[in-house]
Amino acid sequence: MAKSIDVSDLNLYYGDFLAVKDVTIPIAARSVTAFIGPSGCGKSTFLRALNRMHELTRGARVEGKIMIAGKDLYGTEVDPVAVRHQIGMVFQRPNPFPTMSIYENVIAGIRLNGTRMKKSAADDIAERALRGANLWNEVKDRLSRPGAGLSGGQQQRLCIARAIAVEPEVLLMDEPCSALDPISTGAIEDLIHELEEQYTIVIVTHNMQQAARVSETTAFFNLQGVGEPGQLVEYGETTKIFSNPEKEATEAYISGRFG
Repeated sequence: MAKSIDVSDLNLYYGDFLAVKDVTIPIAARSVTAFIGPSGCGKSTFLRALNRMHELTRGARVEGKIMIAGKDLYGTEVDPVAVRHQIGMVFQRPNPFPTMSIYENVIAGIRLNGTRMKKSAADDIAERALRGANLWNEVKDRLSRPGAGLSGGQQQRLCIARAIAVEPEVLLMDEPCSALDPISTGAIEDLIHELEEQYTIVIVTHNMQQAARVSETTAFFNLQGVGEPGQLVEYGETTKIFSNPEKEATEAYISGRFG
């Protein structure tokens, strides 16, 4: 079941460098939250912190709290691998496992969990996930072919199928359409609208029209200058952020005067 996320007083470091400073933000369940802002302002770093991928970088560390269902994701008793199953990630470029078939790509996460299951159960999961990613009808007759042989848009939907096969509660998307053509981008955006009925979705995008199309809430990140930490400037309903932002910096970014 989709769950909300509450982030409070979050600081993200790479060694001694403070990359993202003092972010407090609620992320609603069963909705799409978009992160926008200029390059280097910490959007993707913050996104990666939401499922503990930030700490995979050497020297990276986190201060503050990320709470989901009353549990601090960075608590000492929490298994980071379990967090990454609970909170799935779709990356900027489609990354199907190149040596695996379409079918094997979808169930890879379950196999990595060490879950043993009958072939019929795996078949059911693969079909459910591919249907959920709006890909089943396109690939059902070639499941044994390499996932890397699909088109770019299909590969990205395959990666979404792989992410939802393990039944996460949250789905993170880091510029999922930046490498895709307009038709494939439209297909992914339509899919996001369908998936938000079941998942809490957070998307980083440099495409402000995309943020306006797919999200209910938008967070604008910015930084004071090169070498300064990224900060959350403004957060609110997407319609308000794009039509009547409270902060001058938000207005300047949205209107194209900087960034």
